[in-house]
Amino acid sequence: MNLCKVPVPVEDRDGDNRWLCIHNRFLSETREKDADVIFIGDSIIHALQHTDVWNDLFAPLHCLNFGIHRDRIENVLWRVMNGALDNVKPKVIVLHVGTNNYNNSPEEIRDGIIEIINAIRDRHPNIYIVIPTLLPRGQNPNPLREKFEKVNEHLKASIESLAKVELVSIDKGFVQSDGTISHHDMHDYLLLTNAGSKKAFEPVHELLLQLLGEGESEKDLTPSE
Repeated sequence: MNLCKVPVPVEDRDGDNRWLCIHNRFLSETREKDADVIFIGDSIIHALQHTDVWNDLFAPLHCLNFGIHRDRIENVLWRVMNGALDNVKPKVIVLHVGTNNYNNSPEEIRDGIIEIINAIRDRHPNIYIVIPTLLPRGQNPNPLREKFEKVNEHLKASIESLAKVELVSIDKGFVQSDGTISHHDMHDYLLLTNAGSKKAFEPVHELLLQLLGEGESEKDLTPSE
């Protein structure tokens, strides 16, 4: 059985019910705020909200951030299936998850992400879904980097046939010529710095401008310098 496809909440190991409280706060935000774009996912999405890139590029596009630190695919699937996207009418959903599923196979990770895409599509039949690729991690070459490269390859092949689902490559330029990743891009060799966030998420911003501008004038389609 592929556990990535089995929706489960995060176990309350600390005894403070914090994860569920965050989920419930997100549910409240869907009732109180109108968003054109919703980011949902794991630590990469959660950390993005605390960067200059979020404030400069994404906040002006009326985005909500539903990232939770350390979430796995099965946790995000549970959130989607338990109301996270039920009371909203965004134009685009950005989904990034999988880097914490390091003990699953590339195929299991790919199938779990597709399961979330299907769950989103059930709730929003005509919405655009944007999938940023999984990033490399670790200062030096390691098996997880190879695993996530395979996930990205599998996702690219699987998503090509899906309508209104776009895979965006955000993993380029992080691995240097000697095979290392700089702490200037990822301060802990996993989470992005301001500079790393700009490098990774500018392509996502450019795609969002295009998707949000569809049907509008050419002037609205032109990204600001």
